[in-house]
Amino acid sequence: MVETTLSTFIDNFNFLMFLLFALMYSYQFVYMFVAFKAKRKNKLGPQNCHLNKYAVIIAARNEELVIGQLIKSIKNQKYPKEMIDIFVVADNCTDNTAQVAREAGAIVRERFNKVQIGKGYALDHMIKIIESEYASKQYDGYFVFDADNLLDENYISEMNRTFNQGYRVITSYRNSKNYDQNWISAGYALWFLHEAEYLNLPRMVLHSSCAISGTGFLVHADLIKANGGWIHHLLTEDIEFSVSQIIKGEKFGYCRSAMLYDEQPVTFNQSWHQRLRWAKGFYQVFAKYGRDLIGNIFRGKRNRFSCYDMTMTIMPAMLVSSISILVNGSFYLAGFFDLFGGKEIIHLTAMAMLKSVGWYYGILFIIGFITTLTEWRKIHCSAWKKIAYTLTFPLFMFTYIPISVVALFKDVEWKPIAHTVVKSLDDVR
Repeated sequence: MVETTLSTFIDNFNFLMFLLFALMYSYQFVYMFVAFKAKRKNKLGPQNCHLNKYAVIIAARNEELVIGQLIKSIKNQKYPKEMIDIFVVADNCTDNTAQVAREAGAIVRERFNKVQIGKGYALDHMIKIIESEYASKQYDGYFVFDADNLLDENYISEMNRTFNQGYRVITSYRNSKNYDQNWISAGYALWFLHEAEYLNLPRMVLHSSCAISGTGFLVHADLIKANGGWIHHLLTEDIEFSVSQIIKGEKFGYCRSAMLYDEQPVTFNQSWHQRLRWAKGFYQVFAKYGRDLIGNIFRGKRNRFSCYDMTMTIMPAMLVSSISILVNGSFYLAGFFDLFGGKEIIHLTAMAMLKSVGWYYGILFIIGFITTLTEWRKIHCSAWKKIAYTLTFPLFMFTYIPISVVALFKDVEWKPIAHTVVKSLDDVR
């Protein structure tokens, strides 16, 4: 009798967790249909030939291997060269990043600060230098890139087109330099492709707000000035910036015709530490902004749905996963200590969790499959690897579960990720 009751409870609990997850994120399936329709139209923004002047900011820490190729791709832009200035902040570097960047043609400043560590501090340092030493340039906007990035030659001209539509923050299409390296780099890359075309594109079409993701974005100089510089220093400064601005009513744009390539981690150790920082950063952002974010869903006058969207982005998936692991783990321990039926409880819990894994795998596989199919020509990888990495994509996403649990309890510090994929734009296309 006890075993039957527990079996029913375990099955119902795991099904309810899956159902809750599906309901919370059901709007993203609507996003996919909106994206399909938008992709068929393939409509670009209105022609507006006003040329804005931009400062490109690159925060780099020990990036001597890759930063030269990024600067070269910026200098090769099909956009008036006199309208672009490149600034590199060599942040706590112990290599020749500063020298390589200067030789490539960038304006370089070195920063050494062992207390205020992180990309946000480096960006703010360079923005203050630009505002004090280059104020006469009167830049209209700031591009932000990571040193491992590469830009398509039309990147800035396409971003400028969207900028002229009135958006003050714009993100771009994020592709990968090393999709084909292994299942980890492919997992990252496939998610970023999905994020670009099946999250940000439908947001743009529905006049909701997009969100920036780490690198490859443009911010209006007026917004930075009103903010008092780059004031976001949590572990995920990009999400913090997005959430804080969306709460204020800002709507971010997305330029799908501006393509950026970046390098993804290839070892599980690197990936674990990077995503542990992201997970901890999401918790930090929710702790700082969650009250205002949720309040805006119900009481806000602007961006109500965008606030819901961002709430779903930074919290529930990790929270539901953590609760599920804790509850199922408790039943495993009960079985281990021979409570409520011993080994039978272990078996029942294992079967229920396998069913849940099957459901989640199916959803994630569909997401990966659709993204791979529609972005097939833009994924620079052999056909068999594209298929294989579609199958491993759900496994990559599953590894977020233990990461999100560990992040709840572990203190996490910012650590740099080494970039070693030295490729030109021609090499990756």
